[in-house]
Amino acid sequence: MSAPALAQGVTAVSDPARPVPAGPLTLREVLESSARSGPDIIAALARNRQAEARAVTAQGAFDTVFAVEARSRVLGYYDGTEISGKAEQPLTDNGGYLYGQYRASRGNFPIYEDKAYTNELGELKVGALYSLLRDRLIDARRSEFRMAANDIDIARFEAKATRIGVQARAVEAYQKWVAAGLKLKAYADLFALAGGRTSGIERQVKLGAKPHILLTENEANLVKRQAYLVEARQDFRAAAVKLSLYYRDAAGQPVVVDEARLPADAGALDGIRTDTAFNLEGRPDFAITLEEIDKATIKLALARNDLRPRLDLGGELAKDFGPIGPGGRSRTPLEAIVGLRFKVPLQNRKAKGKLAETEAKIDELTIKQRFLAEKIRAEVTGIGIEVETARQLVATTERERVLAQRLATAERRRFELGSSDFFLVNQREESATSAEVKLIEARARVAAARAELAAATADEDAFGLTGFAIPD
Repeated sequence: MSAPALAQGVTAVSDPARPVPAGPLTLREVLESSARSGPDIIAALARNRQAEARAVTAQGAFDTVFAVEARSRVLGYYDGTEISGKAEQPLTDNGGYLYGQYRASRGNFPIYEDKAYTNELGELKVGALYSLLRDRLIDARRSEFRMAANDIDIARFEAKATRIGVQARAVEAYQKWVAAGLKLKAYADLFALAGGRTSGIERQVKLGAKPHILLTENEANLVKRQAYLVEARQDFRAAAVKLSLYYRDAAGQPVVVDEARLPADAGALDGIRTDTAFNLEGRPDFAITLEEIDKATIKLALARNDLRPRLDLGGELAKDFGPIGPGGRSRTPLEAIVGLRFKVPLQNRKAKGKLAETEAKIDELTIKQRFLAEKIRAEVTGIGIEVETARQLVATTERERVLAQRLATAERRRFELGSSDFFLVNQREESATSAEVKLIEARARVAAARAELAAATADEDAFGLTGFAIPD
């Protein structure tokens, strides 16, 4: 069968004006295309940016706040006017804050608002509030920011899991495409053998050397082998369409590859090389569990913080400048004020409930983490056994294929010499093709097991992800 005949019905969904790569399609090309243009990978990166944006939002709790306030008595006996501006900066290592304030007043104020008076150039004040018990080590603001950092790590691990999952599916699609193409070639060769014998059989029937029924038998055999070929072609086309989800052009459009770029043999299935070293924390799902435990630990610290009484230490310095205002000389000297504030809830059931809930959550996550570690180790061990078993099967099937092809070649020679019958030579040829197909499937099984092992061990290098720059 010619190449155009094998590719019947397969259409490339790429721009005809865009140059088509030449040569066999390699697994590296598919993995690079998938990592660069895979929609799931691009979506995972977008989720990562969302987590980073939420961290910026949480950091906003430590923004410097500036406020201005002014008030004036427009009616009544007193005509006092006061304006003040205040800047407040929360502390990043304590629940307190620093502040600075400028205040100026004009006119007269009633005795009960005597503190509104300043000198002519106003009053400058600096102060601080420092938490001594509750909110000293952690508070709601710092806990949100720290958990936002955990969420960034979780998003990155999820993106890693997505990338590995996509690449694993890309490898699977490529392996199935190669296997289906090699099977198609095998059945095409089988069909060609039967077609090549047709003219010889017709000549022998005309000469009377063979019975006429042999033509009918040969035609039936051709129809049967053509059915194998049609089914193999359908499988190949379906595999090519599935591969197009991962193999895309520079514009990100799917490309359906025909058999012209099919590798010459099953060696293309051996593109995955796994590393025997396995780091459990390299698994994204295990790393995510550790991050969840860390987040729960932060919540536990916050719950314990809420159980503590509040004891805040405050202090400020104030100084008026300029000529004496209507309030009198007493505002001119430097003022220093120190104060304490104590507050304690008598029952604190909310904090106690949150503490018990968080401790239970940590226990749950710890058990899940332990079981997940056992599950991952068992999974990797099981896949390793599968790889070894599949290798042994390949060796056995290779020997079977060699023997079947040797028998088929010898039987064809005997048939050409008239020493064999038509039924036996067909049987030998179909057995040889069946053995070849079994060998392709066995090698595909080894390749699939290796890819599964690479995914189970989160081997980014095996999937072409190490050092590969992916656009935002």
